[in-house]
Amino acid sequence: MLTDLLSDIRALVECESPSSDLSAVARSAAVVERVGTARLGVEPDWIVVDGRTHLRWRIGGGSRVLLLGHHDTVWPLGSLATRPYSVEGGVLRGPGCFDMKAGLAMAFHAAAGRDGVTLLVTGDEELGSPSSRELIEEEARRAEVTLVLEASADGGALKTERKGVSLYDVQLVGRAAHAGLDPERGVNATLELAHQALAVSALTSPEVGTTVTPTVSRAGTTSNTVPAEGSFSVDVRTRTRAEQDRVDTAIRNLRPVLSAAQVLVSGGPNRPPLEAESSAQLFERVRTVARRLGLPEPTSAAVGGASDGNFTAGVGTPTLDGLGAVGGGAHADDEHVLVEPLAARTDLLRALIDDLLADPIHQLETTGTHHDQT
Repeated sequence: MLTDLLSDIRALVECESPSSDLSAVARSAAVVERVGTARLGVEPDWIVVDGRTHLRWRIGGGSRVLLLGHHDTVWPLGSLATRPYSVEGGVLRGPGCFDMKAGLAMAFHAAAGRDGVTLLVTGDEELGSPSSRELIEEEARRAEVTLVLEASADGGALKTERKGVSLYDVQLVGRAAHAGLDPERGVNATLELAHQALAVSALTSPEVGTTVTPTVSRAGTTSNTVPAEGSFSVDVRTRTRAEQDRVDTAIRNLRPVLSAAQVLVSGGPNRPPLEAESSAQLFERVRTVARRLGLPEPTSAAVGGASDGNFTAGVGTPTLDGLGAVGGGAHADDEHVLVEPLAARTDLLRALIDDLLADPIHQLETTGTHHDQT
């Protein structure tokens, strides 16, 4: 199996697929279709939304287990010239190998011949899934569980928690005046920006894992003019929906500090959290399966980055993430996959799918009915 896995990963990696290039993503989808169909024995549905290409395989009847991945990457065209596919010393390299083309190859091998599996491969995850979110949530509602083939956390740990993400733009409106002649006639948007950035940053709550970070900022036009306008962006990460709601309410209720200034807020929650309760029973199930196979029991990790698993958990579908390759360097020059764990992790994924198809409800019935948190 390892030889075939490596061959499939190479084919996927050597077709570059930067998210922002619609033609490149379409070319990649054709390669993904070829590789996946050869392993699964059925052809996918092509789903093009806003010019972005997604693929969906229905394997057998029903849609009890959803396997989820993406084929777009952050790497621009031409990256292969400086970071070619290679396997040396047990380490596989190439743009997008870890995040997450190795995971796609694993999914194809693990799902082959299974009845009741849907495999969804999207083409815009690295952009925040603007065109595929509705599709992902629809498939999650149809399924009993979701298994996400994103790369593992450090040391091969599965991702049992992912923080939710909220993104905001805070606009400050003041009044221009000459900075030397009559600054008192102005309303300084830079000062208002400073007040509001400090207020937003104070919403951080380290004890519960909430980070609220002002990021890109700008204000003013010329060095001798009291700034009439400015803005800053805010990145929010929370472990629970309650915290995401708390921060959202606080940011929307920002009020100006300077007389006659205005504060305008846009944006909001982008992805709900993948909370521990959504993955808990699936994580215990995979540990049981690993013991039965004589494999080391997987460990777990809570991570700050989001994935499409946040969406599936957000609609109430039990979700386990990080089932893909072991390695590191996602989005970085040292992106790599460790070859040795590939076959065993694929075996574990296949056995987990079989276990869930045999009895997905009995172990997961306490999770509750699907609900929309978005």
